[in-house]
Amino acid sequence: MKILFLDETHPILYSIFEKKGWTIEIDTTSSKEQIESKLPRFDGLIVRSRMVLDEQFITHAKNLKFIGRPGAGLENIAVEFAEKKGIHVFRSPEGNRDSVAEHGIGMLLMLFNKLNSANWEVKNGQWNRKSNWGEEVMGKTVGLIGYGVMGKAMAQRFSGFGVNCIAYDKYLDEYSDEFCKQVSLEELKETADIVSLHTPLTEETKGYVNEAFINSMSKPFYLINTARGQSVVLDDLIKGLKSKKVLGACLDVLEYEKTSFESMFEENKTDSFDYLAKTHNVLLSPHVAGWTQQSNVKIAQFLGERITEHFH
Repeated sequence: MKILFLDETHPILYSIFEKKGWTIEIDTTSSKEQIESKLPRFDGLIVRSRMVLDEQFITHAKNLKFIGRPGAGLENIAVEFAEKKGIHVFRSPEGNRDSVAEHGIGMLLMLFNKLNSANWEVKNGQWNRKSNWGEEVMGKTVGLIGYGVMGKAMAQRFSGFGVNCIAYDKYLDEYSDEFCKQVSLEELKETADIVSLHTPLTEETKGYVNEAFINSMSKPFYLINTARGQSVVLDDLIKGLKSKKVLGACLDVLEYEKTSFESMFEENKTDSFDYLAKTHNVLLSPHVAGWTQQSNVKIAQFLGERITEHFH
């Protein structure tokens, strides 16, 4: 089989395919039109987020047997259309579940213990102890929205902190386990002190955390978003921060990221960003929760093994 890589990935994935006797070609620079013109020559396609594989694109894939997405999100691939064409779509969320969970917990601990400001104050010769008193995670109720691979990994990490962990997932039936209790969305909104998003980006989840969602929470709460930026309406989040209905936010992803995730702004949103950048109770990181030295390897390895097992 001939496999085309549209994004760079860890070389272990190249090795897994080459051991099967498959040939690979790496093209991370050609335009979408150029890729479409040569697509019929390939049996497999590996893509992360550089390019949207819409129905028109997939129509050019006359001989494609599979599309592989290193990582979790599939919003840039017309999955149903591809599967109707007999093209299998693979992903590897297990590869970065640990890094996402650790990053989310790390951001929360940093926010609760004011480590960002305390670090810079001490480095600048300021010794402000009382203003840097922290907040304990222990005893709080953590509400996870989405209890797939990422949600479960987060619940497992939280289990050592003495929290009450609850989860709501519209698409699962029985998912209570040793780390987390299944609840309705209403119960989650009634009891959660911390809300962590673990949902894919779909029409249903776009703008999920908006003014109505924030106002429907019974208590002031903290928000963690390591999922997709467009699931949180930032202008509404800022209203919640100003009213103190939202006590703080840990955001690895932003509503106006480029769809490739490689740069910040899809459009001009500087007023919103300026507020987030300046407020003390918001932590930001550049969509890297899923990326560690280890996850880079695991994402590629899980995907390669999944694909080659299918085409054994």
